[in-house]
Amino acid sequence: MNYRMIGKDPTTRRGVSVLSLGAMLFGTATDEPTSFAILDRYVEAGGSFIDTADNYAFWINGTQGGESEELLGRWRRSRGVGDELVIATKLGARPIAPGISFADAAKAGNVEGLSAKVIRESAQQSQQRLGMARLDLLYAHLEDLAVPLQETIEAFAELVAEGTVGLLGVSNNWAWRVERARSLAAAAGLPGYEVLQYHHSYLRRRTDLPGRRSPDGEPGVLGGELLSYLRAEPGLALVAYSPLLGGGYSRQDKPLGMEFDHPGTPARLAVLREVANDAGATVNQVVLAWLLGGEVPAIPLVGASSVAQLDESLAAVDLELTAEQRARLNAAR
Repeated sequence: MNYRMIGKDPTTRRGVSVLSLGAMLFGTATDEPTSFAILDRYVEAGGSFIDTADNYAFWINGTQGGESEELLGRWRRSRGVGDELVIATKLGARPIAPGISFADAAKAGNVEGLSAKVIRESAQQSQQRLGMARLDLLYAHLEDLAVPLQETIEAFAELVAEGTVGLLGVSNNWAWRVERARSLAAAAGLPGYEVLQYHHSYLRRRTDLPGRRSPDGEPGVLGGELLSYLRAEPGLALVAYSPLLGGGYSRQDKPLGMEFDHPGTPARLAVLREVANDAGATVNQVVLAWLLGGEVPAIPLVGASSVAQLDESLAAVDLELTAEQRARLNAAR
């Protein structure tokens, strides 16, 4: 396993493995024995960066979420896990009541949002479920246009000052909102977002489709503007979620959605398969290696429903793409 640092402040920055494990479906779609086996294997391989959220996975059984955090708490206690692992969680997207569908959770007013009250209460609840005195990394999960950014950044900063939270992150926000929030925090001498979690993969998505939350597209997808921002701010860390498109690269039963229905997709898939064949690797492993070694290096956030799936992803850490292979991948249109 390889490692990198996230965060700038010596008092809060952490070393993490370059491959992060997503626990979204642990405790719901993935049963407890399987979840524990995957977690054990990840740690055995040197993994140290686990991701969850306080709303995972509300859409499975019609709850408000919390099952993933609760399972991680049980696993931590059973294995005697301390602060050697970095566990990231998110708040702000927990449904306000049980029974809200995944689609309806994207509508204004159906999730808790990012008010000061929600941030404090949700952080405390996550601490209890996870069994952690301090949350290593806490993300703002979704945009909340109804709450002033100043209120949100001050509420997060209070948790850092109290020692309740280490690092702050943001996910699924427009690039301009990320910059505005970070600028407000810097002007007030407060800690700001240092880790950005966005959907990012090798295939490019269409930009002419409305998003679930906005007619302007999907704020959670890494685009050119955010990529340019990350190049200009090298101290920020990028975590790439859904890098393997839920099996879309390799499984016939997981077809790519309409967001990838454009002429560039077949061309990039063809080159991806050629490089995988040349490298003696799977297509998924090439995608992960491409993300790990990019100009803006990403920390891929991978899910797994079996130890075998996890092992495939873990092997990508040691896959070194040649300059020629990376050039071919980048040039495909």
